Formats: sequence, structure tokens, C-alpha cells
Amino acid sequence: MLSRSYRALSVGIVSVVVLIAFEATAVGTAMPVAARELDGLALYAFAFSGYFTTSLFGMVLAGQWSDRRGPLGALTTGIAAFAAGLVVAGTAQAMWVFILGRAVQGLGGGLVIVALYVVVGRAYPEPLRPAIMASFAAGWVVPSIVGPLASGAVTEHLGWRWVFLGIPALVVFPLALALPQIRRRASGPVDEEAGAASFDRRRIRLALGISLGAGLLQYAAQDLRLLSLVPGLAGAALLVPAVLGLLPRGTYRAARGLPSVVLLRGLAAGSFISAESFVPLMLVTQRGLSPTLAGFSLAAGGGTWALGSFVQSRPRLAPYREPLMTVGMVLVAVAIVTAPSVLVPAVPVWTVAVAWGVGCFGMGLVLSSTSVLLLQLSAPEEAGANSAALQISDALSNVVLLAGTGAAFAALGGGSTAATTAASSGRPAAYAAVFLPMAAVALAGTWVTRRLRQRDA
Repeated sequence: MLSRSYRALSVGIVSVVVLIAFEATAVGTAMPVAARELDGLALYAFAFSGYFTTSLFGMVLAGQWSDRRGPLGALTTGIAAFAAGLVVAGTAQAMWVFILGRAVQGLGGGLVIVALYVVVGRAYPEPLRPAIMASFAAGWVVPSIVGPLASGAVTEHLGWRWVFLGIPALVVFPLALALPQIRRRASGPVDEEAGAASFDRRRIRLALGISLGAGLLQYAAQDLRLLSLVPGLAGAALLVPAVLGLLPRGTYRAARGLPSVVLLRGLAAGSFISAESFVPLMLVTQRGLSPTLAGFSLAAGGGTWALGSFVQSRPRLAPYREPLMTVGMVLVAVAIVTAPSVLVPAVPVWTVAVAWGVGCFGMGLVLSSTSVLLLQLSAPEEAGANSAALQISDALSNVVLLAGTGAAFAALGGGSTAATTAASSGRPAAYAAVFLPMAAVALAGTWVTRRLRQRDA
């Protein structure tokens, strides 16, 4: 992977992952302070789900773009949109503008992540793919350790806006390093017939449907009034047919092979990320931690996530990939169910850091393995569409589960801006309503790990 022929490409695309990782870890730490200053704590979940909602459209567009024109255009456009969204969020004077900036980021992130998967599928031989996926996970290590601490310190001393405005400058290095190599190794269509074909308008319409439907569903979940049933039902009416049209047939009944790989990705990412979104807020509001210390509780996870991804990349463990993924999902469930134990004042706060480190190790085993299996099961001309399906499952699960947990959180008093203590009656129940259902979702993923390969005839 770091031989002379691959070195510039590998360093460049891993640097792109590092950029995205730094944004994700830093922004998560600054979010509680931003939501409070913009008087938007009740809309806290929107700041996360807005990103995932627009990323759904970006993923489908990137799959079409990459299969028909190559991944280069989707990648450069995505990075530009990602940086622009950071600027909008960092200069926002109202919560809705902040959420708009996060939505622009999501569009860019959706374009980038699918394009990177297509680059890996085209530019690297199959034996090197587990290693590059492990490197993607390793790219989260330094941001996961430094990001929350730096973000907390910047938020406390300079203000949360600089957490957003400081990141776009990092985009120059990966672009300069990776783009020439991508142009040489992975640009253009797989064949001339694919390159001459126009974008599949039906899939683009379905992508718009899935994004709009997810947004309406999230809005309905956050506005707990009877009238909100109208946008909720409209969102579901748009979302269901779009999902059925964009994901592999049989995904939601866990059909063996590619459909179960795509489903598992959604169960793992959705349960873990939905729970993680509320960890800093829980520690700040319930245990009185500063943003810096709350961010530090997630810092060790980057290292253990990379370790899990490294373990799955070992060639001698390839025959045991499915059992490793089962173990990974069990660890994720254990981490999620352990986190709300800190709502009990006698439980040490560092329990969250330990639990999240264990959960991140499990995520490293599972998510990198789903990426490897997807590329193994995809023909070259289908790599973009299938990579988009994998990422759609990831992001859609985040949107739907954040909608559900956000609604439960708000209904049980979690959206109140009033000062609270750990003894408050509403808040602990609100956090429990987030973490315990997500642990159940992760446990469901352990069953799906047994259906990732077709049975031998």
C-alpha cells in the first residue's frame, strides 16, 4: 500500500479521511455549546441528522457520477461543498442557519465517501483493500484523540465558531496529493458504454425522495404535536419506496449476501452513532463536565477503532471474518448499554471512556469488514451503486434512529434549556430512552452477521 506506485495515492486519500474524521470528532464536542448559544438545544438532533439527510442524496449522486464518469469529479465537488458547509455553520447567527451549514456539509460528505470507495475498488488490487480500509480507520486515531481535546479548548477559550472555521484550510494538502493519482488510476468510466450513458433519472428522483422523506420524518419527530403526523406520514410515504428502490433487493429481510452486508452496516452505524451523539451532552448536563472533558471521554475510541480495523485486515483472519463481526456487534451493544450507567452519581465518569473504547473496537471489526465484503461482492461497473447503497444504509439508519431517539429525548424533557442536575427527574429518563433502544438495535445486528455469505450449493 505504501510502495512507490501507491504511496502518493494512499497518503492522499487517507488524508481526506483524516480531514473528515477531525471535523466529526471536533464538531461533536463543540455542538452542545453551539446549540446553547444559538438557543437551539431542542433542535440538537437536527444538527446531526441534517448532515445525514443531505448526505443520502450526495451518496446516490456520487454512485451515478463515479460509475459513469469516474470518481474524480464527485470527490472534488464533495470536498468543496464540505468546506463551504463548515463556513456557513461557523458564521451562523441562528440555529436554522447552523443546521443549513451542516446540511451542505452532508451533501459534500456523501459525495466524498462514495467516491473514495470507488477509488479503492478501481485503484487497488483485492489483497490490498483490507489494508487500505484499515488505514481509513487508522486515519481517525489522531483526530479522535486530538480533536475532542482541541475542540474543547478552542470552544472554551476562543469560541465554538473557530472549531468550524479552522477546518477548511486543511483541504489543500489532500487535494494536491491525491487528485493527480486518482486522475491517472481511477478516472473515467469502467467502459465506454457506461461513460456514454446519462445519469439514471429514476435513481436521482429516488435520491431526492429519500432525502426529503428523511427530512420530513426528522421534523415530525422533533415537533411533538398531533399536527406533526402530517409531515411524518408524508416523509414515510416518500422514504419507503425510495429505500426499496435504492437498496439491494431483500435488504430489509436480511437476504443472504450483499443485502445483509448493507443491512448490517446500517444497524451498526445507526445504533452506535445515534448513541454517541448524546454522550457529550449527557456528560455536560448530567455530570457537570466541561466540553473539553466531555470530549476526552470519546478520545480513546479512535485508537481502539483503528485497532479493530487492523485486526480484521490480517490475512490469516480472513476465513474468520464473519465470527469477528459477530463479536464486534456484541461489543457495540455492551458499550451502548453501559454508557447511561453514569446517570447514577456513584458511577465514575471514566466508565463512559472505557465503554466507548470497547465499542469502538467492535465498530472497527464490523465497519471495515462490511466495506471489504461489499467490494468482493460487487462487479467493477456496479461498485459505485453498491458503495452508495452501503453508505445510504449507514446514513439513513442514522437519520431514522436519530429521529426516534430525538423524539424520545424531547418527549421526556431532554430538550429543556433549564439548568439541571443529575437528580432531575426528566433528564436521566430522556438519556436512558436514547441508549437502551440503540443497544437493542446493535444486538439485532449480531443475528445479521450470520447471513453475510451465500450458502454453498
